[in-house]
Amino acid sequence: MATLSIKNLHAEVDGKEILKGVDLVINGGETHAIMGPNGTGKSTLASVVMGHPKYTVTKGEILLDGLNVLEMSVDERSRAGLFLGMQHPAEVPGVTNSDFIKTAMNTRMAEGKSVSLFKFIRELDHAVTDLKMDDNLPHRYLNEGFSGGEKKRNEILQMKMLKPKIAILDEIDSGLDVDALKIVGENVTAMKNDNLGLLLITHYQRLLDYIKADKVHVMMKGKIVKSGGIEIIKRIDTEGYDWIKEELGIEDVRVIEEEEEKRVLLGVCATKEALDL
Repeated sequence: MATLSIKNLHAEVDGKEILKGVDLVINGGETHAIMGPNGTGKSTLASVVMGHPKYTVTKGEILLDGLNVLEMSVDERSRAGLFLGMQHPAEVPGVTNSDFIKTAMNTRMAEGKSVSLFKFIRELDHAVTDLKMDDNLPHRYLNEGFSGGEKKRNEILQMKMLKPKIAILDEIDSGLDVDALKIVGENVTAMKNDNLGLLLITHYQRLLDYIKADKVHVMMKGKIVKSGGIEIIKRIDTEGYDWIKEELGIEDVRVIEEEEEKRVLLGVCATKEALDL
């Protein structure tokens, strides 16, 4: 049974501290959900665990089965069993889905070994069918020309094939319509077992209607401020986060975690104004 242990984790980007002491333990067989207002560090936590070079860890530790994750490169983290379902999956022209997934599977096997072609094709076909994706998907370039929903289902396809120890799904529900959300939820639920620990980052209860969470955490000001069961989700759904702010005496929870996103937004607005003129 795998265990991901995050202890007093602090991280910054461009000199701004985003994570301010995150503590979290996820064991195999458990499903954890992290919720919270925008800009409080949820996506930053996912990126730091996977080793995004933009972020600098200034304090704390991340352990996977007792091994120091912070000493691993991104590919080493993946081979060790960590997986990130990204909020904004990248397009990779020239690399087919099947080549990408097969290469990823082979890198996780012992040196000199590779997955058999017959087994790979059979598993991929089954996974594509389960996710109700197009039959030609294996031959399409990775996420190129995909809709938002197709990209998210493609992330779950990779997860099904790679069978990680710990999977972090960062707002995997964004961009999904009701039918696609149901398909994703059912597939993730079908994968749940004692050898898989799940961390769901989401804003909405609707994802958790399909993927049942054992523990729910609320993140504010760069740390987890409240943990509990599904009763937290229900109250957030009806009352928002104000009751937690009042309970903890928090007045301002807004933290800008993506400075470049702000610059991009300003640039888009400026361009639009220029075009309108």
